[in-house]
Amino acid sequence: MLTTTKQPGNLFKTKFNSFTGKNIHSLVANARKGIRPEVFYDLANLIKMPEKTLAHIIHLSPRTISNYKEHKKSLDPVQSEHLLKLITLYQKGEEIFGAVEEFNYWLQKPFWNDKEKPIDWLVTPGGIDLVLDELLKLAFGDVV
Repeated sequence: MLTTTKQPGNLFKTKFNSFTGKNIHSLVANARKGIRPEVFYDLANLIKMPEKTLAHIIHLSPRTISNYKEHKKSLDPVQSEHLLKLITLYQKGEEIFGAVEEFNYWLQKPFWNDKEKPIDWLVTPGGIDLVLDELLKLAFGDVV
C-alpha cells in the first residue's frame, strides 16, 4: 500500500463532509436539494478520474455538466444522489486503503471470480452500495 502524509479520509472529510453527513437521511436530503456542478469537478480531481469517465458513471455528458456550471444550475436529485454515494464510497475506500490511488487500483481488479470489476458496478446507486458492502467485508477481513 502507498503511504500518505495525511490521515486516511481527511481529503474527503475536508472537502465533502457537509454533503455526505453521517447517515443516508442527510445524504438523500442533500441530493434532493441538488448538488452544485463544482462538486462533480472537485470529485473528479480528487479521485483522479477523467471528467468524461465520471460523467458517464452518473449518466450525464461532460457538456451538460459544463452547461449546468455555466448557468449556475444544480444537478438533479438522481445525479446528485449518485454523486454523493460515489463520494461516500471513495471516502471509505481512501480510509481503508490509505490512498485514493490504492483504492482506484482495487476498483480495477476483478472480483467474485468474474471478469467484472468493482468499477463496472458504479453506474447505479445500487451498484455503489454493493461495492461498498464488499469494501466493508474486506475491511473486516472477509474474503472478497
